[in-house]
Amino acid sequence: MVSIEQHFAWSHIMSKQIMPALFLGHGSPMNVLEENIYTQTWRKLGNTLPRPKAILAVSAHWYTRGTAVTALENPRTIHDFGGFPQALFDTHYPAPGSPELAQQVADTLAPVAVQLDREWGFDHGSWGVLIKMYPDADIPLVQLSVDGSKPPAYHFELGRKLAALREQGVMIVASGNVVHNLSQIRRQDEAAAWPWAGSFNQYVRDNLSWEGDVSQHPLVNFMQHEDAALSNPTPEHYLPLLYVLGARTPGESVSIPIDGIVMGSLSMLSVQVG
Repeated sequence: MVSIEQHFAWSHIMSKQIMPALFLGHGSPMNVLEENIYTQTWRKLGNTLPRPKAILAVSAHWYTRGTAVTALENPRTIHDFGGFPQALFDTHYPAPGSPELAQQVADTLAPVAVQLDREWGFDHGSWGVLIKMYPDADIPLVQLSVDGSKPPAYHFELGRKLAALREQGVMIVASGNVVHNLSQIRRQDEAAAWPWAGSFNQYVRDNLSWEGDVSQHPLVNFMQHEDAALSNPTPEHYLPLLYVLGARTPGESVSIPIDGIVMGSLSMLSVQVG
């Protein structure tokens, strides 16, 4: 049996293939139980992308003061929602954790102080999409929190630092929604998108490949868009995108595996770097 130390022997990785980085619009927790064009796309990504040695998840649902990373051998599945069928609460994602990778993440982000957290686990922003990509839950997984006290440029810069892990077999999977306004939901899944939601979603699409000074990046300065405040009354679901854009190397390809707006005000836009 291969030990976890051997599994993460970074200097002896045979393949130099750089892992893709993904931002997945996760939408409703019901996507765990349902099959639709979004979950089918996540499943296809899991089946067709290079298999990672480990996954670093960045979820909108671990929104903290300060930065933390899960450092448990066997993290729990967190059911951080209410009012859904019992089958959803009965679903678990028993992927192994990796204290070794957690320490690697903390070292990579230095001098940012990263807490090695032994209480959190995997919330539905991470396991809700990964259960479709990798249903066997057999890939080591750690989750990084989103520091809500920091400006957007901070999250982009953390992504830049984390890019080094992509060369070591680690896939970055960030999860949120670039349009996320629960107060404006139209209950039918196929309800027409609010004009402001469609406008902001298109703005994100149009600027995914932007390169230049981070201080001028349209998607770092997203609140300058006229529809940003309605599209993101709070920023936690948007910010995970910046980790993926930050992890992009200059000139690297950016693609959109799937897009759509459900219930009028939830963007399901997914973004692939590499």
